[in-house]
Amino acid sequence: MTEKEKMFSGQPCNAHDPETEKLKKEAQTLVYTYNQTKPGDTQLRASILKKLFGTWNDSIWIEPSFHCDFGFNIHFEGMAFINYNCTMLDTAPIYIGNNAFIGPGTCFACPAHALLPGERSAGICRSSPIRLEKDVWIGANCTILGGITIGEGSVIGAGSVVTKNIPPGVTAAGNPCKVLRKITEKDKLTSE
Repeated sequence: MTEKEKMFSGQPCNAHDPETEKLKKEAQTLVYTYNQTKPGDTQLRASILKKLFGTWNDSIWIEPSFHCDFGFNIHFEGMAFINYNCTMLDTAPIYIGNNAFIGPGTCFACPAHALLPGERSAGICRSSPIRLEKDVWIGANCTILGGITIGEGSVIGAGSVVTKNIPPGVTAAGNPCKVLRKITEKDKLTSE
C-alpha cells in the first residue's frame, strides 16, 4: 500500500512521501492562482475551483485567501459560502453539506501528527474525515478536528475548537466546543 493510500484510508503514513508532496504542490499552485484573482474574475475562479475540488458546483463562493493540502478530498453537496482565510487540511475527505456558512479564519484539520517525538519528526501522521451536514453555520476563527461530524442545522460559535461530534439542531461553542442548547422557533429573527 502506498503512503498516499495509507493517508487517505486513515492509516499511519509518512507525510513526507514524494507522491503526496507532488500532489500537494499541484494543489498549492491552483490555490495560489485562485488567491491572486481579482474580485470580478468569476469565470477564472470557477474554472480553478472546478479543477481543485473533488466535488464542486456553481453555487460555491470562496473568499480569498483560501488554502488546502490536496483539494480533491474536498466535496461540496450544494451551496456553500466560505469567508476569508479558510484553511482545509484535507489529508482525509472533507464533506461540506448544502447551505453551509463558514466564517473567516476557520481551519479544518484532518491530520493528527504522531505523539512520539521520533515518529513526529519522521513525518508520521494519521488522518480522519470531517463532515458538515446540511444547514451548518461555523462562526469566525473556529477549528474543526479530524473525525468530527457536525449535525444538520447546528451553529458553532466563533472561536470554538470542535473536538467531539455535535448533534443536529443545536448551538455549540467553546474550547473544547460543547453544546449550549437546542435551536428553537424562539430564535427566529423575523416576525410574520
